[in-house]
Amino acid sequence: MANKTKKPIYPFEDWVIRETQFSIDTNYRNETIFALANGYIGMRGTFEEGYSGPKNTSFNGTYINGFYEIHDIVYPEGGYGFAKIGQTMLNVADSKIIKLYVDGEQFDLLKGKILFYERVLDMKKGVVERKVKWESPTGKVLEVKIKRIVSLNRQHLAAISFTVEPVNFSGKIRFISAIDGNVSNINDSEDVRVGSNLKGKVLKTIDKGVEGLKGWIVQKTQKSNFSYVCAIDNVLVRDSKYEVSNSLEEDGVKVIVDLEAEKGTSYTLNKFISYYTSKDFDENKLVALALEEIEKAKNDGFETIEKEQEEFLNSFWKNADVIIEGDKALQQGIRFNEFHLLQSVGRDGKTNIAAKGLTGEGYEGHYFWDSDIYIMPFFLYTKPEIAKALVMYRYNLLDAARSRAKELGHKGALYPWRTIDGPECSAYFPAGTAQYHINADIVYALKRYVEATNDLDFLYDYGCEILFETARFWEDLGAYIPLKGNRFCINCVTGPDEYTALVDNNAYTNYIAKMNLEYAYDIANKMKKEVPEKYQKIASKLNLKDQEINAWKKAVDNMYLPYSKELDIIPQDDSFLYKERITVDEIPQDQFPLLLHWHYLDIYRYQICKQPDVLLLMFLQREKFTKDELKKNYDYYEPITTHDSSLSPAIFSILANEIGYTDKAYKYFMMTARMDLDDYNDNVKDGIHAASMAGTWSAVVNGFGGMRVYTNELHFEPRLPKEWNLLSFNVRYKGRKINVKLTKENVVFALLEGEPIEIYCFDEKILLEKGENKVESRNN
Repeated sequence: MANKTKKPIYPFEDWVIRETQFSIDTNYRNETIFALANGYIGMRGTFEEGYSGPKNTSFNGTYINGFYEIHDIVYPEGGYGFAKIGQTMLNVADSKIIKLYVDGEQFDLLKGKILFYERVLDMKKGVVERKVKWESPTGKVLEVKIKRIVSLNRQHLAAISFTVEPVNFSGKIRFISAIDGNVSNINDSEDVRVGSNLKGKVLKTIDKGVEGLKGWIVQKTQKSNFSYVCAIDNVLVRDSKYEVSNSLEEDGVKVIVDLEAEKGTSYTLNKFISYYTSKDFDENKLVALALEEIEKAKNDGFETIEKEQEEFLNSFWKNADVIIEGDKALQQGIRFNEFHLLQSVGRDGKTNIAAKGLTGEGYEGHYFWDSDIYIMPFFLYTKPEIAKALVMYRYNLLDAARSRAKELGHKGALYPWRTIDGPECSAYFPAGTAQYHINADIVYALKRYVEATNDLDFLYDYGCEILFETARFWEDLGAYIPLKGNRFCINCVTGPDEYTALVDNNAYTNYIAKMNLEYAYDIANKMKKEVPEKYQKIASKLNLKDQEINAWKKAVDNMYLPYSKELDIIPQDDSFLYKERITVDEIPQDQFPLLLHWHYLDIYRYQICKQPDVLLLMFLQREKFTKDELKKNYDYYEPITTHDSSLSPAIFSILANEIGYTDKAYKYFMMTARMDLDDYNDNVKDGIHAASMAGTWSAVVNGFGGMRVYTNELHFEPRLPKEWNLLSFNVRYKGRKINVKLTKENVVFALLEGEPIEIYCFDEKILLEKGENKVESRNN
């Protein structure tokens, strides 16, 4: 395994990320690390006062989850069924702007002298605070303190508190609070994962206004026909004389506040910001809604919004916090990851979580299978109402999935590989549309949600429709092949490992499609018996017949599941073992990631993996495989896995733990736990790695905590790393809240909420009642 640990960037602290000096060289990266969001609005950590550094050392981004422009996907050679329309999450108007002038000199970190600098992300308070002591080119010294909040309670609101104190002078101070709508997306990156297909400015200003201390701007997309409003209001906290003037710009508004400042006295401008879009509200009501939002916030005050934020996070951490004693780096890392997951995820059933969250434009803000397989479990077992919203998002895309299946000549529904609100946006079908496993990934998430919550109403009212339409698709896609013993085969697909494309009988796909079909068959029959009226309603809507349901069972019973007798492993697909095998150690380090240095044909002809494919299957369907089978497959696939995908290390960590490769488990966990904080891949400037962040939680709970869910039962086989003294985490399951605490001596389970429940630890059945239950540790 390549050593990917790097020198830490930030001091190790339990609850904060602290930047102690300003540097042009690290500015771009830190804009991601100190980004704030609330699942709807996202703001990169760019400075309120602006940035005058060199090109390509900053990107000023503000995003609204699910707000996008469309563009034509242009192919040198097109083909039937190719994705036609792309969607790109838009960089919207910058509302963070508060420029500061003292006696005509602009506050600018790249001019004058920085006498003190500190920026802190407080993950308990949900605030980024910056403190700067600055000397202007003419010797005037200022102390500046800036707080920024993107409200987790109020979806449409952000707020900034900007305080300045003259240290060695009295004089004129000017605040310019502005909205700048002259924005565009990144489109000049050489990295195919980052650049946008949108060229230049795509938002047109259709309305704007400024009055006193408030202003607003309304902009509209050119093709998707969406509009949004950004509104601001400002309050000068100190009761002192000031003058207000303002101006309308071509694509923005400015509110200018002038005052005479006295030496040693602080002056605070509080700014309240709101965004609304026509995706959710009547276009004609947007301005009124946004102004009403900021008026309420102004009346409540910045301190109230601060308090609300801390209370929201206090509730979140009571369920989600993972406590690690013995490694401060990893304690900080997992909290940072969980905090960014909470910030990034849509909670409204209409939006999801993008690969880069709301911190950058990588992958154009698209949602992938990451949200269903990697991210959804974190919320399912800590904040299940968000897990429900993620599954509901998939239900809301069902009509688009039906259309896509029909376009490709199939029955049922085919979910898009990457999208924002429904259509397939992947321009490269071998690693996009061909990843049909997305259908079963969504069903896997649905199945896990129902098992963990007993929410049968959701299953019967919404989920079953996803389930039946995806089962329909699989039965139509596969075929009974005589030379495979008339087994049900699924040909010409791509599995999770994107370094092997368009293959027959990808093991991951066949196994998880079988699960999809079997679950559909079981739920159809369960509904017939238990809720016949609901079953008749959905069967009528879908024109679902018994013979079709029986065909699903036939496919389940005859599914071809690849296996190599010679190697006693699961081949990734029918052709994989017949390719030349090269190990990662044989490839020069400067050629990673391969997709940026090798032609796809050179990648496809080898036994080489971007991420675990068979091993991910074995983790997701752990009950189907013995520990010996797991070890054999792990040993085969580990040397040929590049980890070019950030999804990879977490799965290796979890399975290494179970096999007993404790050192490897720990190294892989370190790779995922601090991937962004330590900028392992030198690409954090482009945004966080959301799925890897969720993988960190899984590596703790499923790996070191040994948690598995088998046939509606909660099982644990905990293994505390030798480097740690204690590990503690909570699990929400079937209306209960269970705390799991590992020490070197024992494992302690405590039922914190809910009725008594039976669980298993090292295959020993335990009845959990209120109080603590101890089990002797088996670490040794």
